[in-house]
Amino acid sequence: MTDEEMAAYLRDNGYPEHVVRAGRAGLIDRWGQFVAEAERGYRFGLEDYRNDLDLRGIIAMLGLDAEVAQLDRRFEALLINRDKRIWESAPGDPFWDYGYPKSTGTLFLQDVKKEGLA
Repeated sequence: MTDEEMAAYLRDNGYPEHVVRAGRAGLIDRWGQFVAEAERGYRFGLEDYRNDLDLRGIIAMLGLDAEVAQLDRRFEALLINRDKRIWESAPGDPFWDYGYPKSTGTLFLQDVKKEGLA
């Protein structure tokens, strides 16, 4: 899929304009930023985390998995409670929808416990 086709798809399917404008490079860069946040210790709540997982779902849907494979390996190494499905960001059972980073803040842990996911 070309960058133009990707932008058209995102726009036609109601993604925010900042996501459309960022395109392939922006999606990959943002996933990298999220992985780095998770490595440092995820400090946001569960809703923010799920939004970040949606970003990974978009990357998968656009066929960019190979371009984020190294980031995925880093992220997967951080996950605990892998038997708990946290979100449904993409069809099937993508690894990133299960578990959460071992280092998180209080808000995230409160949200996870409130939903019975801890």
